Amino acid sequence: MPVRTWLAAAACVLLLVPAVPHQADAVPVKKDRYYYESRGDVIWEVKTNHPLIALTFDDGPDPKQTNQILDLLKQYEARCTFFVVGKRVEAFPDTALRIVKEGHEIANHTYNHTYFQNSSAQQIQTELKRTEEAIRKATGQHSVLFRPPGGMFNERLVATANGMGLKPILWSWHQDTRDWVRPGVWQITNKVLRNAHNGDIVLFHDHVDGKTQTITALETILPELHRRGFRFVTVSELMKDSVSRTPPSLTPPPFPSSAPN
Repeated sequence: MPVRTWLAAAACVLLLVPAVPHQADAVPVKKDRYYYESRGDVIWEVKTNHPLIALTFDDGPDPKQTNQILDLLKQYEARCTFFVVGKRVEAFPDTALRIVKEGHEIANHTYNHTYFQNSSAQQIQTELKRTEEAIRKATGQHSVLFRPPGGMFNERLVATANGMGLKPILWSWHQDTRDWVRPGVWQITNKVLRNAHNGDIVLFHDHVDGKTQTITALETILPELHRRGFRFVTVSELMKDSVSRTPPSLTPPPFPSSAPN
C-alpha cells in the first residue's frame, strides 16, 4: 500500500475512535442522597406496597418518657425502633431491657451523642463499639442499625458503620417531627398524619429536655394511623418488605479489631 494511502486510512481510524477524557477532566461523583440510597449504604425510607410505617425514637432510654411511650405502643401492638445513647443505656439498663422484651428493636445512636464531622475511622469505631457493648450488657443483644446524631454523616462514617454491620438509618424528610424543640402537640401530630405514606420512617425522641410533647401527640397519632390501616413495624422489618431488587443486608459481620484512619 502506498505510504500516502496508508496514512489516510490511519487518520480515518483515529477519527472513529472516541476520545478518552483525561482523568483530571472526569466529572466528580456527587455523593448525595441519591448516591448513597442507590447503593443501599444509607436508608431514608423504604419503598413498599404495604401499609407499613416505622416509628423511631432517639436519645433514650429515659426512665420516665421511654416507659410512658412503651405503655402507649403496647395498646396498639406497635413494634418500633429505639436508637439509644450508650451512656444512657448504662444509666438505665432496665428500661433498655424492657424495650427489647416487649418486641421492639434497639439500635445504636453513639455512646455520647457524638457528631462525627472530623473523626477518624478509629474514633468512630471506638464510639460505636462502646455503645454496642452497653447494649449487649443490658439486653444480651447487638444492634444492626445506626443513626448518626443530627442526621450528620460523611463518607468515612458511612463506610465505617457499614463495615461494622451497622446500617446507617436516617428518616423520611417529610417525617421529621422536630419534637425535641417542643413545637406544640398539634405541630407534631399534624406533621405525621398529614404526610403518612407506606414505607415512612418517622423521627421522634424519647428523651426530651423539659416537658415532652411527644407522648401527648402519640395519643392521637397512634389510633389515627391504626384507623387508616397502617401497621407499626421496626425499621428492620420495614427493610425486609422493600420492593427494591436487592434490599440491604442486615447480617452484621464480626466487628474488626482495628480500622484505618
